[in-house]
Amino acid sequence: MPAPALSWPRHWLAGDRRRSLRRRLLLFLLLPLMMLLVAGAAVTYLGALAYSNRIHDRNLVDSAMALAQLLNQRPAGEKLTAQARFLLEYDPDGRNYFSIRSMRHGITTGSDDLAPSDHPPQLDRGAVLYDTRFFDRKIRVAALVMPNRYEPSDLLTVSVAETLEDRRRRAREILLLAIPTQTVLILAMFALVWFGVNHGLRELQPLTERLARREHDLAPITDADVPEEVQPLTRTIDGLFGRLRSMLNLQERFIADAAHQLRTPLAGLRVHADRLQRPQTPEETADAIGQIQRLVERASRSTSQLLALTRAQSTQVHDLADQTIDLATLIPELVGLRVQEAIAAGIDLGYEGLSQPIWMHGSPTQLQELLDNLIDNGLRYAGRGSMVTVRLSQAAGEILLSVEDNGPGVPSAYLSQLGERFFRVPGGGGDGSGLGLAIAQRIAEYHGAALRYHSGSEGGLVVELRFPAHPAEPA
Repeated sequence: MPAPALSWPRHWLAGDRRRSLRRRLLLFLLLPLMMLLVAGAAVTYLGALAYSNRIHDRNLVDSAMALAQLLNQRPAGEKLTAQARFLLEYDPDGRNYFSIRSMRHGITTGSDDLAPSDHPPQLDRGAVLYDTRFFDRKIRVAALVMPNRYEPSDLLTVSVAETLEDRRRRAREILLLAIPTQTVLILAMFALVWFGVNHGLRELQPLTERLARREHDLAPITDADVPEEVQPLTRTIDGLFGRLRSMLNLQERFIADAAHQLRTPLAGLRVHADRLQRPQTPEETADAIGQIQRLVERASRSTSQLLALTRAQSTQVHDLADQTIDLATLIPELVGLRVQEAIAAGIDLGYEGLSQPIWMHGSPTQLQELLDNLIDNGLRYAGRGSMVTVRLSQAAGEILLSVEDNGPGVPSAYLSQLGERFFRVPGGGGDGSGLGLAIAQRIAEYHGAALRYHSGSEGGLVVELRFPAHPAEPA
């Protein structure tokens, strides 16, 4: 029988894939707390060792002074008894040593191998403490100098030493007493952190519930109940909602504009299609087909204009101003592309500009769309036999681009309405869609250009754009 396959709870696996803010916060806080426990233990041990050293040093000095007092009280020539030596050397937690060194006679009593200090004590200056090694053991020594009462010209150095085991043992005992207390404190702090993190994350619950109740509402979510630390996130979401609202509004406007522009051509197509279904003379059939072709062309142009307007409305400034363009080279090329069309329409299309480079930031594709719409407006409404002139100049840190015709022009009462969507001057003729100048207006705005309309010197219309110039020619 095959062994059962191991299976893990799905929420465990999901938890491995997802990043939990609660888990990250707790880990970021738990690890420093554990390091704090270790550091606290080390500090506690060092502090306990320093305290133990201070106490033992004091006792060691007292023992040296007691031995010196004992030497002053013993009769002349009498040596230390065995019991006295035992008491001086006995230590239940380690080992004690002592020596009495005469300046004239050397070691008189005690351990011969107890090394003197590199800085020997002075008479009436108290005891000196120092560390040395006695065979393979590290010891602590307290030494003091006293006069030899039996030889006035001689000095005695009294030294008492002990091993360090007892000092370390006392420090470890203090550490073992402190660790449980520190552990309890750390656990209590961790429990408080756990509670604080969970309680703090619950502050997001009103925002979560408010978002869960929304369906199509894209209003800003930043409100008074949003914590200050979360507001950068909510402001970013509000910005995203704002861009989404703009896109939806743009979509709705496109649908409304398309319905507005295509309603008439589609209705006309239906009428002429019905005409073709009835018996017709060849002339009537040809007329219906011609009408259908014109309506199809109008619908196609309206669709192209709507798409161009949508692109102009949705393009961001940083998407447009990503190239350095020489307008003195670009504009003549774009005008040249429309010459054959102007000749076919019976219009004289010309260009006047400078020979030196004129630099600016912008999008060549969008600038071509802008200029095509301005030239198309002149070709469509100036009338056969008229002139359309494109001019380019630079002055006072600005670039001036203008398109002027000598056609019938636009009455001054309607100049302020030029550039509005679907606006056509009453009685102006032509079969335009009323979107060309609106497209030019949007592209000019995104390039930071000021666009205005005024009457020309010969009575036609002048469309003038002022672009900010590039500060310097690129390398």
